[in-house]
Amino acid sequence: MQATRSTPTLEDVAKSAGVSTATVSRCLNSPDRVIENTRMRVLRAVDELGYTPNFGARVMAAKRTFTIGAIIPTMENAIFARGVQAFQEELHRRGYTLLISSSAYQPDLEEEQIRALVSRGADGLLLIGYERNPEIYRYLERQNIPVLVAWAFSDENDRPSIGFDNCAAMRELAKTVIEFGHRKIGVISGITQGNDRASQRLKGIEDAVANSLLDPKIMGIIETPYEIDNGGDAFEELMKNEDRPSVVMCGNDVLAVGALRRAQQMGLHVPRDVSITGFDDIELARIVMPSVTTVHVPHREMGQKAATQLVKMVENESTGVSTELQITLRIRDSLGRIARA
Repeated sequence: MQATRSTPTLEDVAKSAGVSTATVSRCLNSPDRVIENTRMRVLRAVDELGYTPNFGARVMAAKRTFTIGAIIPTMENAIFARGVQAFQEELHRRGYTLLISSSAYQPDLEEEQIRALVSRGADGLLLIGYERNPEIYRYLERQNIPVLVAWAFSDENDRPSIGFDNCAAMRELAKTVIEFGHRKIGVISGITQGNDRASQRLKGIEDAVANSLLDPKIMGIIETPYEIDNGGDAFEELMKNEDRPSVVMCGNDVLAVGALRRAQQMGLHVPRDVSITGFDDIELARIVMPSVTTVHVPHREMGQKAATQLVKMVENESTGVSTELQITLRIRDSLGRIARA
């Protein structure tokens, strides 16, 4: 009869690697706290023995599940992909697993997903933007679940966040557009209701127009969901007016690419006939022809720093520190200058 093979234990790994069980535990849970030589020796022993950590015991000992929840507005395009990837990589490095949901920009669905992640034992949550029903924040406080906001930053909001000032970023781009000689500005915005990032970007354009001494005018504002075809339809609508905008500023690069493609289908040259700008600097903005002038968002830095901060909050090393990340403009071929007589 073949002997039954026993399941390897933490003690077996420690004996094989010539270290203490505490060192094995640190290596598996916080690998950055163990020197490389020791870490590699422990990992070899884990691999050779086929050891799998006892998740239930770990949860009971630490009173945590070592899972972090994140709810992003959409998975249909690359707006959040790079930041979430960096967020997950850093969580993994720190011994945490990511549970992710998409709300499709629907506040009621986001609330449902928040409650579901909490019921499944998420130790902390990453949420996109500040704006949501105050009751859901009170619910999370009662559940003692740390919450970190990303993709937004405001000095006027004391909720911990890792992000950037959407209003200031778009205001800077709009200021540059006006400096390029544009006085007739069309706007394709995301839906602003329930989306503070979209509303703040729109406000940034309006602020730049109001601050200018050269009296530029907003020729029209169309709000639409973030899809390429929607950007095209909105662009075509703006260009129906006899007094057309000389530039169309879009709430993100997805809308901008849609506007650019529709302009070409309509026989318009970009930027000679009309300029187009975006926001986010996703890869798509760089590879289309002409390449899109946009606002570069440091997505990977944001994701990495968000993971670091949220883990500190979960492990009671921090009550939550907000960090404002700096954006930069990417002036590319889709924005042209207008000569003034």
